Amino acid sequence: MRFKGPETVDCTVIQHETPTAPVRTCIGCRKRELAVDLLRVAAVRDGNGKCAVSVDSAGNLPGRGAWLHPVQQCLDAAVRRRAFARALRITSSPDTSEVEEFFSALSA
Repeated sequence: MRFKGPETVDCTVIQHETPTAPVRTCIGCRKRELAVDLLRVAAVRDGNGKCAVSVDSAGNLPGRGAWLHPVQQCLDAAVRRRAFARALRITSSPDTSEVEEFFSALSA
């Protein structure tokens, strides 16, 4: 059997395109999307020291954020899996009522 030399590979096939916009993962469905297609939420503390999850539509809330698709199924999955506490690194279960109100207003 005769040995063939190294095959030539087209460099354009191997080259990976880097997206220009940041990519984030939805905490509900765990799919990766561009950050502009997802909704950012962040943890805010109230006066009692409890945490609540707030919608950060302007993108200027301080602290760690989490990302969700703006659809009810992703919110339900995130609440069911307790993903908010894990993604935002909160020790207790946060209040998600503001996010749920935001999603109900979106569907109306």
